[in-house]
Amino acid sequence: MKRKIYDELLNWKNTKDLKPLVILGVRQCGKTYIINEFCKNEFKYYKKINLLEDTDVVKLFSSDESSDKKYNDLKILLDFDFDKEESILFIDEIQKSEDLISELKFFNEKHSNVRIICAGSLLGVKLARLNKPFPVGKITRLYMYPMDFEEFLIAFDQKPLLNRIKECFEKNESMGLLHNKALDYYRRYLLSGGMPDSVKELIVCGNDYYNYDLSKLENIVEDYKNDMNNHVTNPSETLKIKSIYNSLSSQLQNASKKFQYSVIDSKAKSREYLLPLDWLAESNLVQICKCVKIPEKPLLGFVDESVFKVYYSDVGVFNRILNNDIKTIILDDMKIYNGIITENYVANQLKANGIELLYWKGSRDSEIDFLITTTNDGIVPIEVKSNANTQSKSLKVYYELYHPNYIIRISTKDFGYNSETKIKSIPLYAVFLIKNLVS
Repeated sequence: MKRKIYDELLNWKNTKDLKPLVILGVRQCGKTYIINEFCKNEFKYYKKINLLEDTDVVKLFSSDESSDKKYNDLKILLDFDFDKEESILFIDEIQKSEDLISELKFFNEKHSNVRIICAGSLLGVKLARLNKPFPVGKITRLYMYPMDFEEFLIAFDQKPLLNRIKECFEKNESMGLLHNKALDYYRRYLLSGGMPDSVKELIVCGNDYYNYDLSKLENIVEDYKNDMNNHVTNPSETLKIKSIYNSLSSQLQNASKKFQYSVIDSKAKSREYLLPLDWLAESNLVQICKCVKIPEKPLLGFVDESVFKVYYSDVGVFNRILNNDIKTIILDDMKIYNGIITENYVANQLKANGIELLYWKGSRDSEIDFLITTTNDGIVPIEVKSNANTQSKSLKVYYELYHPNYIIRISTKDFGYNSETKIKSIPLYAVFLIKNLVS
């Protein structure tokens, strides 16, 4: 399957200031697959090691030998000269060796010609809680997410439809009869989400997606819960991590939508849950959307750190946690959960395309789902609707207070612009293109 991160990998390969590359992302989003493809296609000499299996490498770097000796012994141990031109070394499951992570600084400073890619399960958590010196400024990070809707359409061999969506977005023209076809694929995406194995299963079903095997997503959810047991040493923290994760559907459904510790436990104190929430964020199992008090540039300068929303990292996983069946999703019959599922989908699409998740909350229960800073029009509010019913008091309140150049409304409606209300309509299937507006 084509993944857009491949182009970022090419940019890294061709950079002059080469640093070891660390790829972070939620488990099972396709990191190992795309790294393998990149290394095999773009380099003449390629070696992969997995530290869960190559325990001698872990032992080597835990020794008291000098960095130079470890470096040279690694070549002998692997029978691979990664100093050679057109060669690359892929270290998978690098979280098993804090010593090797720390030594990446030496690799960069003394052997800047060497190309090394690192990945691993819950690597973000390991980097955030590293006991050894962290190689600050000596590595390059790339974040990988589940497949966005653009990659989903490519996987289904729908490039002509994708090109029409891009054309209509650019020209702000109606999709015409193709609008419903694009919405149909959007609902399929809600079913599978963006996990590659789940998408592959949906492709196998062809148009008979009522026979889609939900066990693919069930297994992913089960693996996530197992990680909470197997990769956390403190049983109390494990319990809190699970409690937070299981509470998210209720958190998003409450009237304020903001994350509330009292939803987990009426006696819960925020300080008790900060580390477990950080674990979920660093593992990329959740995505955090911060609240902006005043929508002015720079938006991050006006964030209220005590107020935020938390989304699941993949809408397909979210639907499986809710136990929504295939018919319910495809027929758009999710009732009270329809709104938060749609909002979660939009959050995933924005995040996967490099957009910081921010929202605004004002008085009179007014709230704007997302805020972006555009290249030409300053700060633009985004309102998300799960259907064609697009009335909104919050947009009116926001417009009266801040007078944005225009407003984005995401819904099941076709592309369009109302010059009187200054509302730009973007269909749900085109959210990934909002990146083209962002500065």
